[in-house]
Amino acid sequence: MQRRHAIPLILGAPWALSAQDRADVSLVPVTGEGAGYWSRWRGPSGQGLVQGAGYADKWSTTQNILWSIDLPGDGNSSPIVWDDRIYLTAADSAGERSILALSRNDGKLLWQNAAPNASAERVHRKNGRASSTVAVDGQRVYAFLGNQGVVAMTLDGKVVWHNDTGPTANYHGPAGSPLLYEDLVIVYQDQGASFGRAPAGPRPESFITAIDRSTGKTAWRRPREASVGWGTPIAIRVNGQDQILVHGQYKVTAYNPTNGLEIWSCDGPTMEVIPTPAVGHGLVYCCSGRAGPTLAIRPDGKGDVTDTHIQWRTTRGSPFIPSPLLHDGVLYTVNDMSSIGAAFDAVTGQNLWQNRLGPPMREGFSASPVAVDGKIYFTNDVGQTFVLKAGREFQLLHVNDLGEQVLASPALVDGKWYWRTAGKLLAVG
Repeated sequence: MQRRHAIPLILGAPWALSAQDRADVSLVPVTGEGAGYWSRWRGPSGQGLVQGAGYADKWSTTQNILWSIDLPGDGNSSPIVWDDRIYLTAADSAGERSILALSRNDGKLLWQNAAPNASAERVHRKNGRASSTVAVDGQRVYAFLGNQGVVAMTLDGKVVWHNDTGPTANYHGPAGSPLLYEDLVIVYQDQGASFGRAPAGPRPESFITAIDRSTGKTAWRRPREASVGWGTPIAIRVNGQDQILVHGQYKVTAYNPTNGLEIWSCDGPTMEVIPTPAVGHGLVYCCSGRAGPTLAIRPDGKGDVTDTHIQWRTTRGSPFIPSPLLHDGVLYTVNDMSSIGAAFDAVTGQNLWQNRLGPPMREGFSASPVAVDGKIYFTNDVGQTFVLKAGREFQLLHVNDLGEQVLASPALVDGKWYWRTAGKLLAVG
């Protein structure tokens, strides 16, 4: 049965912005050939929004499975699709990481190339050492691999360059994915905390850095104050000007992409931040922590905008790991600490519905939701996908079950789903 709860709502202004008053805000899109593939974390939209129709909405361990193959090594990184290939990262039992290329036709392994050697970091059991999703631009594959830095390979697996970004000391290990922006590869790593307490000795530097996509040389690097985090930066366009947005520990920060200087910041997130922000309606939507808030922020300010640019916030119900999804004026989230999905009016923050998705599980969802063909898909860690009709009312259509652990988000291209499970890669169509 549908459940409605009064979720505390705090407006950042005594009125809702009219359409005319909103800033022109969007994610910087993937253009050209890449817009037709799944070339980066959360796809060409950067938000899990899928264009086109004809995607299967039902599957099981046998139904609509086109092929299934065993993967060499472990990993939680999401599949990336370009042309006729799928790219993943994987790690062996010793912690050595590699990039894989597989055929879209049947999943056959085409090549596997190890990244430059480095000592293996301490990692959480759910994170592992291959959680960072690669990015592809049609010429190269780019991966951020913690202690192994950032590596660029050709589409045939040859290492082109390697940038040593320094040691990683994040108590659950690295997980953020690289952002391709113009001629740059941008990554950040917040680190140095040990379950909230600083470790003995010098703390490794937290940083955000931009690397020249052609040469692998550092274009700029800026220190960050945060001491823990596993997020991925995004590029947004605000009234024609671009910003690099980092949703991190205790703060959301926007940087100038040409030099890394801070444009604005907003307090409000909790200590541990993983979800990637969603963007639309003149706002950026940032969900944080195990019980943190969801913030809707106007990104057209300067300096500290905490008291002036939070349009609305909810004080409970935010996801710890999965990213929010913005579709047709509705913001969808799942609280993975209790398996409760929720929908909010994207402009006002009004709670539209709140309902449990399967049995309650602590940290029971890891994959980020996707929207395709008028439906919203939430997938939990045991491989169950809850298929909802998109809209302002809760309507569960059915539940699919792959029968395996699923921690990675899917890729969707040309009417096919590509799922990574604990040990396999599957195509659904």
